[in-house]
Amino acid sequence: MSEVYAARRERLRERCAAGGSASALVSRPANVRYLAGAAPQGAVLLLGSSEDLLLCSGPPGDEQSEGRPDEALRVQLLDAAGGDPAVAGAGLAAGQGADSLAVEEHDLTVARHRALGSVAPRLRLTDLGGAVEQLRLVKDEEEISCLRIGAEIADQALGELLESILVGRTERHLALELERRLVDHGADGPAFPTSVATGPNAGRGGHRPTDRRVEEGDFLSVCLGAGYRGYRCEIGRTFVIGTSPADWQIELYDLVFAAQRAGREALVPGAAYRDIDRAARHVLDSAGYADGLAPLMGHGLGLEIDEDPQLAPAAMGKLDACVPVTVEPGVHLPGRGGVRIDDTLVVRPEADGGPELLTITTKELLAL
Repeated sequence: MSEVYAARRERLRERCAAGGSASALVSRPANVRYLAGAAPQGAVLLLGSSEDLLLCSGPPGDEQSEGRPDEALRVQLLDAAGGDPAVAGAGLAAGQGADSLAVEEHDLTVARHRALGSVAPRLRLTDLGGAVEQLRLVKDEEEISCLRIGAEIADQALGELLESILVGRTERHLALELERRLVDHGADGPAFPTSVATGPNAGRGGHRPTDRRVEEGDFLSVCLGAGYRGYRCEIGRTFVIGTSPADWQIELYDLVFAAQRAGREALVPGAAYRDIDRAARHVLDSAGYADGLAPLMGHGLGLEIDEDPQLAPAAMGKLDACVPVTVEPGVHLPGRGGVRIDDTLVVRPEADGGPELLTITTKELLAL
């Protein structure tokens, strides 16, 4: 992996040079991990004119889930306890003779930005912007493999839950059980707080589990994800509790399933982000559910659960191959419940079989 990290840093160095900076200071944790292999608490990465350094306030841990620093990258610990690695990095860049330093202004606080300027007053600070996030957009096959394994773990945890008795158990209890199962099957941990929603709560995006108990006739919607070696996937499914769903439940489920399928089928290299959103949203709009829909129908994921691209009505940009995204339409009817269906997929050209579905738990409307 050392060559991979070195190549990533070289691509960033080229971008910085094109913007007029020979050095860069990367502070956003996911970006540090992407370039350095690990991101210990508070660590920053200095791309220097003479040497690259991972600056840490303490020694990196041994946890596999936290990653391990690139062995070709020198790790430098701060001498003073409580020091700021970013401030130390600015001082080192100035000491290497740099006259400018590109920093992630979207990650730094105003106070921290001022501290950088005070430790190296002759150093011109420029904005690195989202340069690293753009590099992270297209995943290599090793990254996709981590997402694939995470998806397998999430599928397994969800599948086991569906085989258990659900009636009478609370949303909170089911969410905790799912998170335990994720870890049992090899996940670093949940990729985000697990959502379990029943009855009138079902179908709400980002619902926080409550003490409401599962009842016969409920919709049960579940959204969970596994983190594996830092990479995060997502899956969402909706089921019915009881022997058979009601007519309105079947109709609503079929509608959301059609919207999700339309979004998945639109995932081709070169497709505009907004067109993916439009494909799924149009199905729901046409059925009279335009009000109250989520602001986007999907998003990218990787080292973070919500990263670019954003599949939203006003999003700018086009899909590339090897970009993992979610497609996650949903409808919630106040007081009745609703349906959400959410998959993680990787954009692939038609010659390679089209979008690769990573989360494979059935999307059939099961009565549990």
